[in-house]
Amino acid sequence: MRLVSTAGKAPPADLRTALFQGLAPDGGLYLPQSLEPLPNAVVDGLHGGTLRHAALAVALHLMGDELDEGGLATMVDEALDFPIPLVRLDERTFVLELFHGPTLAFKDVGAQFMARLMMALRPPNERPLTVLTATSGDTGGAVAHAFLGARNTRVVVLYPEGQVSLLQERQFTTLGDNVQAVAVAGAFDDCQRLAKEALGDPELRRELSLTSANSINIGRLLPQIFYYFHAWAQQPDPTADLVMAVPSGNFGNLTAGLMAQRLGLPVARFVAATNVNDVVPEYLQTGEFRPRASLPTISTAMDVGDPSNFARMLALFDGNAAKMRRLVAGSAHMDDDTRDAVARVHREFGYVLDPHSAVGYLGLEAARARRPGGIGVVLATAHPAKFAETVEPVIGRKIALPERLAALLDRKPLAVRIDPAMEPLRKVLLA
Repeated sequence: MRLVSTAGKAPPADLRTALFQGLAPDGGLYLPQSLEPLPNAVVDGLHGGTLRHAALAVALHLMGDELDEGGLATMVDEALDFPIPLVRLDERTFVLELFHGPTLAFKDVGAQFMARLMMALRPPNERPLTVLTATSGDTGGAVAHAFLGARNTRVVVLYPEGQVSLLQERQFTTLGDNVQAVAVAGAFDDCQRLAKEALGDPELRRELSLTSANSINIGRLLPQIFYYFHAWAQQPDPTADLVMAVPSGNFGNLTAGLMAQRLGLPVARFVAATNVNDVVPEYLQTGEFRPRASLPTISTAMDVGDPSNFARMLALFDGNAAKMRRLVAGSAHMDDDTRDAVARVHREFGYVLDPHSAVGYLGLEAARARRPGGIGVVLATAHPAKFAETVEPVIGRKIALPERLAALLDRKPLAVRIDPAMEPLRKVLLA
């Protein structure tokens, strides 16, 4: 697989190079140079099969020229040792539960596979690796757990101070070992900006073997393609029009879906569902991309005003908004609507959505109002217990706290605090 930069000024790279560089040398994001569809017979053969079957077929198609089938099969087995069930709400509506991994969030899929991919492709005598990641909530925990105890590797997690939930914060601030949590006095966009600046800093590049584990890194994004094919493979009717609603903040999840469609995923339409941080729905409506400071909401992980993966979305559609609109519908929702969706789904189906997944559900409803028909799948991105302070008052009952989350409440958080500037981050990285 050859990868090219969205900025168009860097030479093509192989998977190993792109994986450890994180950002391309020209500051762009890596994207496969071509996305040749899987053979129809392979796609058809996935229907009714297991998650392992779908994941391995896609992994071989994308990475089989750099890793052998045995190695990829081991990665799939180790990284995806948890279920991704498709739960039926009614005859036309399903929820794909992506939150059964170690940190109860969809980011576990990409992070767990990426960690193993890095260990497989990294030379044994390589200098120590620093994995830098910015998080608006779930990425930090997923990456920290995926790389916890990894040989010769340090993880540095940047997060916006006071803007992630208590349980999310405890998932990466209580680990210690090779995980360093850094509270940034700013918003997620500041954390993401600092991560990009650090990855492009020549001095840090000379001193450190530095890479990213955000969806900035193509290694985090590629495994997310797996579960799109798995969702289709679980559909009762593989010929029905499929509409997939994706709760979106930094837009890595949706970008993976768009890549899956290029690879032959039988999907009719995607919904880019956001909270009031609606720069992408606005682009789909106006054709203009106007990034801005993010606003705080109850769906905190989606509070992103300048989503980095939009560069990949633009590249996939040749910078043409009309082309993007043919496949992607935008939908933005207020907090009160999100709470109402959590309450309605619980009342009507006995099912509990977290605030992010509720935004996805609202996006599906909006898409159906404009274009009725088809089977709808909402990507559920996190366990509702992670947002109990929002969900419980709405549904009027307690949510059982999974043991792995309950255990975090007694652990002492460990984090350093910095201003949202490069110099204090440089000191942390070089310490």
